[in-house]
Amino acid sequence: MQYARLKKQADFQKLFSSGKRGFSPSLTLLYRPHAELRMGISIGKKHGKAVVRNRIKRLIREAFREVEGEIKGTYSIVLVPKIREEYSFTKFKDDLRWIIRKEKL
Repeated sequence: MQYARLKKQADFQKLFSSGKRGFSPSLTLLYRPHAELRMGISIGKKHGKAVVRNRIKRLIREAFREVEGEIKGTYSIVLVPKIREEYSFTKFKDDLRWIIRKEKL
């Protein structure tokens, strides 16, 4: 299943205001039921300069691509990384799997 990207500010605002939240050590996941599976990433400037933020987004996108088959329903999802010294693909992937199981997505 291929996911669509969340791009509009209004879609992000709906999730931040009325979406349910799931937490892990490295990510916060906001979700809400939708007609199709959509995913967006929200990352602030506190994470570092643009090069660092873009690397984090690439890691999260790839981790989500690998675990999206485990999501049973269709949701709009926003992933918000937490500030860390180091970011790794395996940590993001493991935390996504953990949140999906915990929230029963």
